[in-house]
Amino acid sequence: MSDTFMKEKPIFPLLTSMALPMVFSMLVNALYNIVDSLFVARISEDAMTALSLIFPMQNLVNAIAIGFGVGINAQIALHLGAGSRDRADTAATHGLVYSLLHGAIITITCIAIAPHFLSMFTQDTSVIQMGTTYATIAFSFSTVVMAALAFEKMYQAIGRMKITMIGLLAGSLCNILLDPVLIFGLGPFPQMGIAGAALATGIGQMLTLSVYLIFYHRISTPVRIRRRFLRPNPKMDWQLYAIGIPAILNLALPSILISFLNSLLAAFSQSYVVVLGIYYKLQTFLYLPSSGIVQGMRPLIGYNYGAGESKRVRRIYQLTLLLCAGILAVGTVLCVLLSDGLIGLFTTNAETIAIGQTALQIISIGFIISAVSVATSGALEGLGMGVQSLVISLVRYCVVIMPLAWLLCRIMGPTGVWHAFWLTEVVAAVISVVVYKKSVKLS
Repeated sequence: MSDTFMKEKPIFPLLTSMALPMVFSMLVNALYNIVDSLFVARISEDAMTALSLIFPMQNLVNAIAIGFGVGINAQIALHLGAGSRDRADTAATHGLVYSLLHGAIITITCIAIAPHFLSMFTQDTSVIQMGTTYATIAFSFSTVVMAALAFEKMYQAIGRMKITMIGLLAGSLCNILLDPVLIFGLGPFPQMGIAGAALATGIGQMLTLSVYLIFYHRISTPVRIRRRFLRPNPKMDWQLYAIGIPAILNLALPSILISFLNSLLAAFSQSYVVVLGIYYKLQTFLYLPSSGIVQGMRPLIGYNYGAGESKRVRRIYQLTLLLCAGILAVGTVLCVLLSDGLIGLFTTNAETIAIGQTALQIISIGFIISAVSVATSGALEGLGMGVQSLVISLVRYCVVIMPLAWLLCRIMGPTGVWHAFWLTEVVAAVISVVVYKKSVKLS
């Protein structure tokens, strides 16, 4: 299949055809995250606390995998748009090699520091033990995660969204099916508790990678991993990391934020820490589908920018913004009307449910306006402007929200943390518009 359809096909059907497979797969991925947490919550509230505390580390690993994958994606799309197939192949080849190296380093580092990281937030030995068990198993699959994301972004860069959809669906559904089997020991399988949840996740990730490899060897694609492009190429490596590092930081910043907010909320009650963890699980149902729209947009905006199609670039960005806002509007309604029921899925503790209901209703005020920063950040990454995208994320996750949460927490108590979310989204939206207009010069 020729890749020129990305600059020839009408924009709305093109964007939806690229985005919908990713939205669907992201929804299933979000469902897996929810189901995983639901089963862990059935073990005990300590298990849910352990999962909430280890989440920032998991998010950091995913940030490195996805963020560097964004660099791979952008370089492939830009070079294909400019008609340079060899450079696109070089980007794919070097991207995979470095992804495997990242995975090996992360496995060793994260397993070593997990117990110390957990002890920063709790002295409960049961929570630390369960968190360490989960981390040891989950992070053992880091190399698999990195390789899978490298292939995923390669397929997305050439418009093969259905392949990534199949891979993500296979892994997520496998995880959902294995969770109760391995956690509770159904049939011939032993009861593994929280270790079973981690193992189910790892097996699902292996299945996703296997699907990508099968497709790679069975079908013809315009971009290939080639041995002859393994030779050193400092310019290409710099370009991959110049986009990948800001994208990694974009995705890693929530880990820093969550850890910071956990330290604020833990001073009041463990219930607040649990609610924050539940919120970040629930919001995946909104932001992962929005991410699916952005993933469909990135190769299109990069390809058309590389091909000099300014009008199409502008229209792709506008449609992405509109679609993301629609998804987040639905989320706002659900969180306002069903907040107690959503929190009640994860806990029967009346205090935790009451805290969570308040949190969801306040935080959701900023959902729709956050579409501006989500779409803009993704567009800048697709255009190879990783540093500009990072500026937006720094505002959302550090520069504004952290000092604001600290201040409001002292004025309003823990409820002030929830208000810091929507106030930050307003500031981030304004800055996003300014950064985009100054960075993207279209004729």
